Amino acid sequence: MAIGGTAAHQPIGGVERPAPIVEQIAAARARSRIRFRVVFALTWLVLVGGLALGIAATGRVDPEFLSVWAPYIVGGVAVTVGVSIASIIFAIVFATFGALGRLSTAAPIYAIATLYVSLVRGTPLIIQILFVYLALPQFGLSLPPIVCGIFALSFNYGAYMTEIFRAGIQAIPRGQIEAASALGMTQAMTMRRVVLPQAIRIVIPAIGNEFIAMIKDSALVSYVTIEEVFFRASTTGTRFFRSFETLLVAALIYWILTIMFSFVQERIETRLRRSDVRL
Repeated sequence: MAIGGTAAHQPIGGVERPAPIVEQIAAARARSRIRFRVVFALTWLVLVGGLALGIAATGRVDPEFLSVWAPYIVGGVAVTVGVSIASIIFAIVFATFGALGRLSTAAPIYAIATLYVSLVRGTPLIIQILFVYLALPQFGLSLPPIVCGIFALSFNYGAYMTEIFRAGIQAIPRGQIEAASALGMTQAMTMRRVVLPQAIRIVIPAIGNEFIAMIKDSALVSYVTIEEVFFRASTTGTRFFRSFETLLVAALIYWILTIMFSFVQERIETRLRRSDVRL
């Protein structure tokens, strides 16, 4: 036997023994994964390259114009990401209280939570954003545009995430709640220390999906004069009558952002699966 390592083939009577079948299967799977990734990358390269060539062939893309104004549009990325992060944080708060309300045995609390979900899911997001920005000042409540946009987005997504959180809470085994009660924990303490930490872990993948969707829906806050990516692209395109190029840049930015955060979400889910296996 080789010292300092394990030989794949060990000679027996002068003849090498074939590698174990498990090693052969692992090697075959590794080669298959490599082939898959290569074909995947080449397919993307061909499709995206063909699309880029097709757009360039239209003759409607002015490189000089883009070199001047594309950095200005890209400058809205920080606002887009910032609005999305703030909104998803507050949406989690709304969803937590909404889910607890939907699970409450008190009729008034259940009714309020149900009305919240029904009202938000039954009206368009753009109407909710404009209502917060234009209608609330008529009742003496005037908020800065950035606050209006974040509040409307979080309020809307909180309603959709309410059902996700409710399902996550109900996924916790009943036996754990009964055990916490037997240890003398109050209902609030059980919810805070036993149920919610596990429920958050369950719904993390769904939160990631909602966040990626929110990045795209954040373009709607441009209607309340927030200078994020879409606002900068649309105003620049309208000003110079070059909407094709500016909207193309905005679409590319949103696409790249979703790819980046989708990759992050995939990494998080992978780590969660590995930790579940270790447990």
